[in-house]
Amino acid sequence: MIYETLKKIITDASTGMGIPEGFAAHTTDIILLAALLLLSAIAHFITKHTGLFIVRLFVEKSPTRWDDILHKNKFFTRLAGLVPAIIVYTMAPLIIVDTPMLSSFVVAMARIYAIIILTLAAFSFINSINVIYQGTRLSAKFAIKGVLQALKLFSVIVCVLLILSAVTDRTPLYFLSGLGALTAVLLLVFKDTIMGLVAGIQIAANDMASEGDWIEMPQFGADGEVIDVSLTTVKVRNWDKTITTIPTYALISQSFRNWRGMEESGGRRIKRSIIIDMNSIRFCDRDLLSKLSSIQLISGYIKERSEEIEAFNKEKGLSGENLVNGRHMTNLGTFRRYVEEYLRNNSLIHKDMTFLVRHLQPTDKGLPIEIYVFSKEQRWAYYEAIQADIFDHLLAAIGEFDLRVFQSPTGADLSKLVNRA
Repeated sequence: MIYETLKKIITDASTGMGIPEGFAAHTTDIILLAALLLLSAIAHFITKHTGLFIVRLFVEKSPTRWDDILHKNKFFTRLAGLVPAIIVYTMAPLIIVDTPMLSSFVVAMARIYAIIILTLAAFSFINSINVIYQGTRLSAKFAIKGVLQALKLFSVIVCVLLILSAVTDRTPLYFLSGLGALTAVLLLVFKDTIMGLVAGIQIAANDMASEGDWIEMPQFGADGEVIDVSLTTVKVRNWDKTITTIPTYALISQSFRNWRGMEESGGRRIKRSIIIDMNSIRFCDRDLLSKLSSIQLISGYIKERSEEIEAFNKEKGLSGENLVNGRHMTNLGTFRRYVEEYLRNNSLIHKDMTFLVRHLQPTDKGLPIEIYVFSKEQRWAYYEAIQADIFDHLLAAIGEFDLRVFQSPTGADLSKLVNRA
């Protein structure tokens, strides 16, 4: 009754101003539409300031964390934008009666506005899921950022379909049926996205790589920490502080090294060799054994080993005049035992992980003696310091065993030869 009275007053006023009666009806619809838009704007203002204030109070008092994250990512703020769309969508067909085209246009615009608002709210919700997930223990093993980006892409596609449906007044299924002919084109355009999505799922399911892992991929020049795993790319901060971007699908189509296993094991491998000049290797005579017996780490070993060898040679009736006959200690074997004892007495070396001091295949450079142990310290600088300390000591001590380290002749060596000549 009030609406009819208001419409009659506006129509009479328009007619009294000389506006033809046919146009007066349209003028009435335009004025009522303006009033409706003003009403929706006022409702939006009240919702945004009063309603969201109440929501914020509940969020602050709530003991849960997820609602705080939703509020911070503007999820409730974007949902508040639906209020004017709902008002216009429901009221426009009731008050715009004499201008059907205008009514249809306003309703379609309200639908489009609501679809965009819901899409933005979906983005906020997806971002909130990512923040909540990052606070869980699983985030260290399974990266879901790529999956969430795929959900955003899916939300955009749905948004476009619904907008087209609202503009053309057709069902979304009509447009989906037309996508069949464009499948090949879409697969070509979104090839990287589709491959990245599949790769991201496989990477997460198989726990191949996640943020914080140290990976090495020489074919892409990557050697450093993973800082981001997204739908299409993986970013690696190299140790020289440069950033390498790798296609996500490359992690499943090509090989790479993940050092996470080393970090989780609690040790870091030391694998380095000293090359011995084979001309310096010999049997230990009494003088050398007497000198080496003063080294505390192997004094007990030398005594025990000497007694064992002497008893064996005596039992077999082997003469000691020629050292080739029977069993005798060598300076290289004694040095290897010294290296083992030295490492066992180093508190920074793991004793319950692989522990080897071994010969490698002799080369034209000499005989490599390889140390294969694990350091308890994994941090790069400290690990390198431990490794350096070990080899500093061994290179300095090797002369005590009458052994020489192989080194290619330098200018100084050649100068000495010339001077001697």
